[in-house]
Amino acid sequence: MDYTINVHGQLMELSKPQVMGILNVTPDSFFAGSRMQTEQEIAVRANQIMAEGATMIDVGGCSTRPGSEPVSEAEEMQRLRMALGAVRREQPHAVISVDTFRPDVARMAVEEFGADIINDVSEGNMEMYRMIARLRVPYILMSVQPTLRDMLLAFAREVQQLRDLGVKDIILDPGFGFGKSVVQSYQVMNSLERLLVMELPLLVGISRKSMIYKLLGLTPNESLNGTSVLNTIALMKGASILRVHDVKEAVECVRIVESLNSQI
Repeated sequence: MDYTINVHGQLMELSKPQVMGILNVTPDSFFAGSRMQTEQEIAVRANQIMAEGATMIDVGGCSTRPGSEPVSEAEEMQRLRMALGAVRREQPHAVISVDTFRPDVARMAVEEFGADIINDVSEGNMEMYRMIARLRVPYILMSVQPTLRDMLLAFAREVQQLRDLGVKDIILDPGFGFGKSVVQSYQVMNSLERLLVMELPLLVGISRKSMIYKLLGLTPNESLNGTSVLNTIALMKGASILRVHDVKEAVECVRIVESLNSQI
């Protein structure tokens, strides 16, 4: 479907799937290759993401991997201020998404650095919903529900809550790796196209996650091939955005699926 989102007054087309590169300013994200600690490392990573064909950079300052202990809000803000400043200097035209579940962190990122999108891994967070309505930026709404049925019910309720507050640009994320077993994650992926009934763009973030490496008996470092397989399946089932560690490979997936679709 031909979706668009309003990014600070400019319409961004999602009719061609977009790739969002991950940039974590954390020492403990589950995939070591995504961890950037210094301004120089952040600058190099931001430039790499865009050079390899992404249009979005997702910046996170607080790890949300299973079992992790969230850092304080002050620490998350400090990390993000360093990172967002560096990313804006290096890539002033990139669409920047900020991965946070804290409303005041979202406000800081948008008001101080012009962050374009807020990517929230919490669910049913009315305080965040109100903040997004105030900030008027696109919002990635993630689900921790274990089944597609429960996910659809929750999304219907939460999207209506956001609409009632005046939020217009909503992107749905099924939340692979959050609140789901490996089996449940594959059940959701198998029926992913059913989420299109919501008539909203879908973001899929399965990059090097446990649904791949646990199934195959690998580590995150060995999970690129499985990631590309699932990214391709997600695109064929209607995903509009791929959130990934490995941008070049994801861009290739998009090109291949786009070529297939052009033959229909």
